Amino acid sequence: MRIVITGANRGIGLELARRYLERGDHVDAGVRNPEAARELAALGKDAGGRLRVFACDVADDTSVRAFAAAIGDVAVDVLLNNAGVMGKWLSLADLDFADVTRTFDTNAVGSLRVASALLPHLRRSSVRKVVNVSSRMGSIAENTDGGAYAYRMSKAALNMATKSMSIDLRGEDFTVISLHPDWVKTDMGGPGAPTSVEEAGAGIVTLIDRLSRADSGGFFHFRGETIPW
Repeated sequence: MRIVITGANRGIGLELARRYLERGDHVDAGVRNPEAARELAALGKDAGGRLRVFACDVADDTSVRAFAAAIGDVAVDVLLNNAGVMGKWLSLADLDFADVTRTFDTNAVGSLRVASALLPHLRRSSVRKVVNVSSRMGSIAENTDGGAYAYRMSKAALNMATKSMSIDLRGEDFTVISLHPDWVKTDMGGPGAPTSVEEAGAGIVTLIDRLSRADSGGFFHFRGETIPW
């Protein structure tokens, strides 16, 4: 298969690229600065040309369009919208609204930009899976702590985009889901997170392989449980 992964230079994105390459898939990776993505580039040494790394800033329309064009006229089987930012965790009285906007633009609108730009590539495949990496912090039903406005709002909006995409594309046999990768030991998640990047990566790949059309429009934990909106 051909897998497209945004934010593939570190953390979960890097681990997913490694796993897909190890099993023989092709990976097209989008990162903001390819020259700085040394760990990602190292994965390609033994991949026989199955890894391609492109510049892609998901918060920039021009960059996303250039990314889609650089991939070329190939069929994309799975799109993993993984790129995201945490944003500042500030109180209601101290919000940085420029940061709120930046977080929303990257986490919610960014995934929408990439999905729209790569729609022709996905239509060339019979697999047609779009996986938006969300968070259960975007679940309205599970929000009992408040706060984290920028991050929560961006992920809730991403979940709505997932639902709309699943409806708009259901006549074309697409599978579109939101995915909670758990709290993972990454630069974003921090060292105190309970789940290793290896465990999360393995679980995500397994879940994506199992997805069927019946799952489209759902919100899932990487272990398979359904998360309430």
